[in-house]
Amino acid sequence: MKTTKIILSFLMLFAINKVSAQQIVSAELQATGLTCSMCSQATEKSLRTIGAISDVTPDLNKNVFLLTFKKNQSVSFDQLSKKVKDAGFSVGKLEAVVNFNQVKIDQNGQAIVDGKVFRFVNAKDKVLNGLVKVSILDKGFLSNSAFKQKAASIQLDSYATGTGLINGKKTRIYHLSI
Repeated sequence: MKTTKIILSFLMLFAINKVSAQQIVSAELQATGLTCSMCSQATEKSLRTIGAISDVTPDLNKNVFLLTFKKNQSVSFDQLSKKVKDAGFSVGKLEAVVNFNQVKIDQNGQAIVDGKVFRFVNAKDKVLNGLVKVSILDKGFLSNSAFKQKAASIQLDSYATGTGLINGKKTRIYHLSI
């Protein structure tokens, strides 16, 4: 009985550490194509359907949405982009504040967290801990002109498609800058 309790305690600690490896805390999402307050309302309504979002604050002057997320809720960057597209618009810029927990970026700028692959274009051999502001550089998260400009300077095969082979499997790779 005592052994079972000890094993369960270790499993619970492992599960807690797994959940807290990274958490998107907040984000600033700039939408493009918005021409009126109804466009903004449609985008806000679409974003609010994401269960992990606790609040959406639109800034109509900048076409920006400030997003805050519920603690210990998972959300993906692609999910945010999809909701903006569902409303009929696109993402012009996405910056997020992520709470990392001892995430190691390898010598190639890559980190795998909770099954998600992040490739940092300006950080290598580093450990991320605590709140870190990141910019998502992938297609669909920047304007087309900004993406083309980044593509000329980022020399990674995975950047053009957003995917690459990880352990022999085609995988979504998010390209980020700190």
